[in-house]
Amino acid sequence: MSQVAFVTGGARRIGRAVAQQLHQQGVDIALHYRSSSAEAEQLAGEFNAARPASCATFQADLEDLDSVRAMTAAVAERFGTLSLLVNNASGFAATPIGECTPEEFDAMLGSNLRGPYFLIQGLLPAIASGGSIVNILDVHIDRPLPHYNAYGAAKAGLASLTRSLAVELGPAIRVNGVAPGAILWPEDGGAYDASTRERTVAATPLRRLGEPADIARTVTFLAFDAPFITGQIITVDGGRGLTG
Repeated sequence: MSQVAFVTGGARRIGRAVAQQLHQQGVDIALHYRSSSAEAEQLAGEFNAARPASCATFQADLEDLDSVRAMTAAVAERFGTLSLLVNNASGFAATPIGECTPEEFDAMLGSNLRGPYFLIQGLLPAIASGGSIVNILDVHIDRPLPHYNAYGAAKAGLASLTRSLAVELGPAIRVNGVAPGAILWPEDGGAYDASTRERTVAATPLRRLGEPADIARTVTFLAFDAPFITGQIITVDGGRGLTG
């Protein structure tokens, strides 16, 4: 039986690289997207051309629990058993404390914590014993990014959930996290202006940005080559966290 990975937010950026890395390793892919349908279908087409029937796409808004529940049922029906769930999909928006509305706060919580929580809950019956969950976090859970407090709080909650579920779901399922540093600059240009980007790279011991493939390789390692690792969060930041 083929191994199957469900990758959320798998159509673009880091999620795309994760899906590509896993597919190259012979893993079939359940590919989630919210609005990037063209990119998702194009990637699925590439995968299926390389290995027939090795990928299917699933659309859902992780802030909408009815949508999440419908998707989990569809994934289980299509693939049966999952070897890996990668919670990569993420919302990212500034929420200055003096201006943040309840709706904006709930959007960050929904996409970054509530959605993954109930996605895990819904997929538990489908995740095989010996399977793995990898949550994509952010170095800003430890190095707060000004004005992105709701995002940071939600990602910190997902980090806590990672450790809690490692205890709760072991020994059948391992749960780990990956915290990317400067890999791809956010599409929200307000988080890192040009001078901040220059300072970030200059303060990184490896003196460069990382690549999405760096995260993809780490996810693959945790999922399939680390049978005695659970409840851990691996930071992939080129050493930036060492320099203050």
